[in-house]
Amino acid sequence: MISSISVVDLAEKVRQQVKPERYEHILRVAELAAEIAKANGLDVEKTYLAAILHDAARDLSEQQLRELAPPEIALERNHPLSLHGRAGRKLAEQWGIVDEEVLEAIEGHVYGVRPDHRLGMALYIADVSEPGRGVNHDIRELALTGRLLEAYQKAVICKVKYLQSKGIEPHPRTLAAYQAVLEQRGEDC
Repeated sequence: MISSISVVDLAEKVRQQVKPERYEHILRVAELAAEIAKANGLDVEKTYLAAILHDAARDLSEQQLRELAPPEIALERNHPLSLHGRAGRKLAEQWGIVDEEVLEAIEGHVYGVRPDHRLGMALYIADVSEPGRGVNHDIRELALTGRLLEAYQKAVICKVKYLQSKGIEPHPRTLAAYQAVLEQRGEDC
């Protein structure tokens, strides 16, 4: 048992927290994350749970985000939306989730996770490549064919390059994930 509250009940809590279009995104991410988990020998139930909860805090006000996840650096103070992963983790904890792997995946879906955090990688990939986004089909296909690490590496590299191309400063934790991916691939920044 992951939690004393059912996934259905948690999904309803999330639905009440977010806009309808965000909830549709969450459901698509959860379905894709479960498929990725199955294709890569991961715990499907835990992966689905993390995906259902990943954007629970995404539509909260800036003030609510700051209260749940106080900014730690200037980038977070200037861009409170970057807090929604940490805030989502806090909501999940308040709702009874104690599984650290699930909590880390929720928090890490914004910044990236360690390359050995397979559940977190599955969620990260599902979030950036769910069909409703209309992008990253190749990343999704890699993950669905059992190439989770390769898909994750590509997703992190693409995210950092996208942010840089838009003149957006990547979060230090995103840059750390990026550096870890490059080191794993034998590349240098």
